[in-house]
Amino acid sequence: MKNLRELFYTSLIVFISIGLFSCEKEESSQSLLGEVAGVVKDVNGNPIPGVNVTLSGINEENMVTTTDEEGRYQMNNVTLKTHAIMFSREGWQTVSVTITADKFGENNRAIGDAEMIRASAKITGIVTDAKNNGAPLAGVTVSAGPAGTVITGNDGKYIIANLVKDKYTLTFTKQDYVTIIKEVAATDFVDETVTIDLRMGGEELLRGLTADDLKHAEKWYYNEYRGGRNADEYPHWDWACNYMSTLDFRGAWEEQNEGTTLQIRNNDSDRKNPADLDVFDSFVFGSKLITAENKILSLRARTHNADASAPAYFGVQVVDLSENQPKAVKIGTTRTYGSGNYSDFEFDLSAYVGKEVVLAIGIYRQSTGDYWKQLVLRAIRFADRKVENYGWLPGTEVIEGWKLTRETVRSTMPHTKKLFTGISPVTGDRGNYVNAYRAWRNVGHVGAEWSFVPLRKDPEVFPSEGYIIKTRNTPDIDTKVPEAYIYAKFSIATGSNQFTLSTRSFGGNFTYFKITAIGNDGTVTHLAPVSNTAQEAMAAANGTWKFKHGNGGADNPEGYASFKYDLTQFNGTDVTLAIGVYNGEANTGENKLVIHKIELK
Repeated sequence: MKNLRELFYTSLIVFISIGLFSCEKEESSQSLLGEVAGVVKDVNGNPIPGVNVTLSGINEENMVTTTDEEGRYQMNNVTLKTHAIMFSREGWQTVSVTITADKFGENNRAIGDAEMIRASAKITGIVTDAKNNGAPLAGVTVSAGPAGTVITGNDGKYIIANLVKDKYTLTFTKQDYVTIIKEVAATDFVDETVTIDLRMGGEELLRGLTADDLKHAEKWYYNEYRGGRNADEYPHWDWACNYMSTLDFRGAWEEQNEGTTLQIRNNDSDRKNPADLDVFDSFVFGSKLITAENKILSLRARTHNADASAPAYFGVQVVDLSENQPKAVKIGTTRTYGSGNYSDFEFDLSAYVGKEVVLAIGIYRQSTGDYWKQLVLRAIRFADRKVENYGWLPGTEVIEGWKLTRETVRSTMPHTKKLFTGISPVTGDRGNYVNAYRAWRNVGHVGAEWSFVPLRKDPEVFPSEGYIIKTRNTPDIDTKVPEAYIYAKFSIATGSNQFTLSTRSFGGNFTYFKITAIGNDGTVTHLAPVSNTAQEAMAAANGTWKFKHGNGGADNPEGYASFKYDLTQFNGTDVTLAIGVYNGEANTGENKLVIHKIELK
């Protein structure tokens, strides 16, 4: 109720400035009384009974009533002034309307109808105190923005109820404790509930992040991440193929032509920040399983606003959460670089082979005051040796021409998600794509969750039909090496062995594609669908399938073709799945494979 009163009072402050005519009418009708009535319905026009209706006015007692079985309510003896009316009911999203003096008619009657949205979702959890052996922590302010703010009780519990399934940013604050921010996506709700338990007051290991925060670090499943817009060695390094900006960056950073830049925070207030060569000023981080085949981290980088006499200071830190007292450990010495030329830097992670650890790549603030440097990350790559220039990851190819090595397959981490989309919630183009790429993080987009390998052709990333991988218009027929493909590894078992691709094509030509399963031992199996709903589909050369299907789009999700695959033969094993598009016919233009949805269940 405290939060609801705050909402009323905030609204009433706005109502004071509603206009001269309304104010004049209020002044001339201080002693007159009227009535307010209305009906409350849902979005389908159905009445909602049992809604609590609260009418508030400045310097007046609240008036409260409840809607009847027909959703109607009425309040008498209402002053002819500005009022806020709030409508609330458990399981529904709270709404409010405004009644101004000029809304009262000749009979001193005003209408205040409302429409409410079913909102039975909630975010709940327990906050504990790392400074007091994990005891419940009272007095923590938990805010979900306009959706509501609550304060934890003596048991440390909180609940923000009456929510719709949507994206929320939760902020946990308490004096003398590090503020913690948690992101909630619509897909995080399970049975209408998201549970976020956390500890406050732990030691800050990376700037703003404690050990409890780092337990939830995003996975770095793959061994290569590329950033920037410049098309060096196209298509491998084209903007449409480089998705480093989907990683979890903290501090000041920006996607630029040359790469994804880590920057010194240098606003006026930031210039008071002290120099610190132990704590990153800005960084990117993720959780990575280190093996003998990816133990060398290579950064391809350059700098902006730096030179040999005033270089940027940067490095890599590792947090091993399995330690009794986790610490951020520097890998080697702090590096310095000040050049507009790219160089490749090597960091040896051999000490962590066999462990999944949190890796952070960051830039340090070397001076207090007006200090401005940028470290430009062109590539983050993992292998058993240093990787240089713009080539592919080294090793023995699983399939000749694929550039996917056995070492990469074995050291790729099994994915923890099972549902992916190719529909981008935000659109963009080469000059304005970062917000769109960042939006992928919240929807399980294939661009952020799978690894894209552009062997010969770049993709179309923002069509309304989905993420598109496609062929060139070429006379060269090849059903062994794809034009492009995406891959991810999964642990196959009951409940995770039925694979479905929702897709479509365009035009009158066949699109040739193939789904390939690759075991950790290098065994390659080209899969055939057990069923499909395409308008035309049939087996083709070298395990490919060709199909035509022109239905499906953002406004027609049921129109896509569905290709289903049975993976039970791989039960109990980890398998890398690759979805590739092939040039199965000569000179037929850009034949497109749309990735609308991928599901493993």
